[in-house]
Amino acid sequence: MSLHSLISADSHVVESPDLWEKWLPKEFLSRAPKLVKDSEGGDAWQYRPGTPPVPLGLVTTYPGRTYEQFKWTGARYDKVNRGAFIGAERIKEQRIDGIDAEVLYPSQRTMRHFMLDDDNEFHKQGIQAYNNWMAREFMSADPNRLIGLAQMPNVGVEEMIIEMRRAKGLGMRGVILSSWPSGEPSLSLEDNAFWAAAQDLDMPVSIHLGVASKQASQAKQAISTGTMQGAGMISSGAKTVAGYSCAGLDTMPVIIAETILSGLFDQFPRLRFISVEAGAGWVPFFLEQIDDRYFRNRGWAKVELQMLPSEYFHRNWLVTFVQDFYGVRNRHGVGVANMMWSTDYPHHICDWPYSRKIATEMFAGVPEHERLQICAGNAVALYKLG
Repeated sequence: MSLHSLISADSHVVESPDLWEKWLPKEFLSRAPKLVKDSEGGDAWQYRPGTPPVPLGLVTTYPGRTYEQFKWTGARYDKVNRGAFIGAERIKEQRIDGIDAEVLYPSQRTMRHFMLDDDNEFHKQGIQAYNNWMAREFMSADPNRLIGLAQMPNVGVEEMIIEMRRAKGLGMRGVILSSWPSGEPSLSLEDNAFWAAAQDLDMPVSIHLGVASKQASQAKQAISTGTMQGAGMISSGAKTVAGYSCAGLDTMPVIIAETILSGLFDQFPRLRFISVEAGAGWVPFFLEQIDDRYFRNRGWAKVELQMLPSEYFHRNWLVTFVQDFYGVRNRHGVGVANMMWSTDYPHHICDWPYSRKIATEMFAGVPEHERLQICAGNAVALYKLG
């Protein structure tokens, strides 16, 4: 039996200041992200010359920070929690927070820098540099507590499979997709080779809020820099908060539905997907609706499945959540075996160093065996943590 009681199934890192100098081949360093200063003298990453730098801001935390102190600018590597970018320090911060282990996701804005570049070799080398840093440096402090997931490149299905196999050999426990394996806007038959390999390797596939094709992403390249300006009735700041409030709700139900209705899980029944950071409270309504719409429309739509859509969800999908009192109350509608608690540390919605306190409040009245399953057991089983 596992001794874990709290595992964050969705936490993050921020790249260390020297990551690219240490891990990216020298011929690509001129195009690597550059560490610069923001408007308040804080640290920020500049991804392309002439573009505004992107501050550490809301993707880091430090002791004693209140909501009123949240802001994009002014954060510095020498002031924020060092566990965001140093593995040994992260373990100390886990102990302060009462966390037994964390599943670690990369900075998506950094991955985006490499994945949107038209130079496939630069793209691939940047992703590999991050995966090498995570596996060989960050996780090395304690790979049983620091559970790294590998970012997948988007330079063709075969290259993605090669990197997944390499990541498995490095000790990484799963992969994160920012695009479908083929790079197409939606699922395609070309993706099947990747799903077969992921199933054979027993590598769970995470989707963090959504996937996008390179073409669609290049058409919308803006990354928030913390500049909050008025725009008529609703300011850019208010639009940002609106987006945070609905994060994943416009994408993840559609992605889950399409993977199920495509027949993907009839072909690959042992494939496991994780919806990351989109919450759980919406799932019971979604499952009710997808079963009903499938039953009514399966004839004319020519959708033939071996099971009800909701049954595939319960077999093949898990969801992570941070603060979701509603989801916990309705856990049987979601599926106790389909939920994984998380902190999103060190991003601004985390409650460090009070995660254990908030989890205790959220799971008040929940039977202990269900709490342990959602807060640790499901992650232990999925990632083979023992």
